[in-house]
Amino acid sequence: MELKSGNITLRSLKEEDAALMAELANNIKVSRNLRDGFPHPYTLKDSKLFIQNFSHHPQIKVFAIEFKDNYVGNISLAKGQDVYRKSAEIGYFIGEPYWNKGIITTAIIMITDYGFKLMDVLRIHAGVFEYNTASQHVLEKCGFNKEGIFRKSIYKENRLWDEIRYAKLIYKSDF
Repeated sequence: MELKSGNITLRSLKEEDAALMAELANNIKVSRNLRDGFPHPYTLKDSKLFIQNFSHHPQIKVFAIEFKDNYVGNISLAKGQDVYRKSAEIGYFIGEPYWNKGIITTAIIMITDYGFKLMDVLRIHAGVFEYNTASQHVLEKCGFNKEGIFRKSIYKENRLWDEIRYAKLIYKSDF
């Protein structure tokens, strides 16, 4: 599956993305904003394993983000299970050379539309580390609302941080 908007394409991950993914993700400025499952240093082995594990995952849809036909990062929706089956969590990263270009804003809008239209979800949410104000701003720009703060719920860099929770809901007349 491929989604396109202007110079930005969301497409399935490919094995050929592994080297560039490792290069872009192996940056402390990137990894400090991600969960520890995305380690630092980030190696070629890590990116190959990520692609292998998530390319065909039944509950998680991961897209490569391309800007002008160049791989620049990933964006995903993880569909909830059980009583959370109508919700999904969004996650994303792009390499530092591509920050502040509107790429992630467009990618979030694209994958949010995809989730609401094709994944049968009514709510998409994100958790952002308190110090990642750029990501908070982008989510707000994309129509996500701040729902609350999980106080001191993140343990990163040997200390506790708040997690800021955002969500976007779609309202359908049939429920």
